[in-house]
Amino acid sequence: MIQFIHGILSEISEGYIVVEASGVGYGIFVPATVLPELPPAGEEIRVYTHFSVREDGQTLYGFMNREDREMFRQLLSVNGVGPKGALGILSVLRPDDLRMAIISADAKGISRAPGIGQKTAQRIILDLKDKIDAEAVLAHGGGVRMSDLAAGSADSGTMESGSGPQAEAVEALITLGYSRAEAGRAVRRVSDGETLTTEEILKRALKSL
Repeated sequence: MIQFIHGILSEISEGYIVVEASGVGYGIFVPATVLPELPPAGEEIRVYTHFSVREDGQTLYGFMNREDREMFRQLLSVNGVGPKGALGILSVLRPDDLRMAIISADAKGISRAPGIGQKTAQRIILDLKDKIDAEAVLAHGGGVRMSDLAAGSADSGTMESGSGPQAEAVEALITLGYSRAEAGRAVRRVSDGETLTTEEILKRALKSL
């Protein structure tokens, strides 16, 4: 199995690059979201690869780090999602954005990918939600995208009246799969007597659950 290729980036085209290593040019399909991260042609690069063997051929798919490759492989584990569909999803959503879409149940955002319908998007959420580290996703980059979580809650019909950091944190936890009772207890436990932002409450609550 080819884990990565380290060589010279010799060609860049839409969704496809060629990396020359030890005198061999490796053609690698990459998501469109990877293209802005690439160095100029002629420079050295390391690409983490997934090697796909199918009846109609052998194909390399490339990513800039192991975590993004793992996201691709997780998509492949979902029934009905093949390499082409997984690549299309990661061409519309960066891996971190896809993880956020999964934990916030944003099927509409995922279904923007070519060839991915609403039912497939919902299956991706259902199959991968438990495999995503929600706390790590929410903490990544130093901010919680509460608008995304709220949108997911609204789509699934869980939003109720109420406002403020505590209410937002409760709705976010419900979106992540916790019951309203569990969410309410966790939020009260970590925020009673303190003035905290929604992000602070959510991070504390996730650690306590």
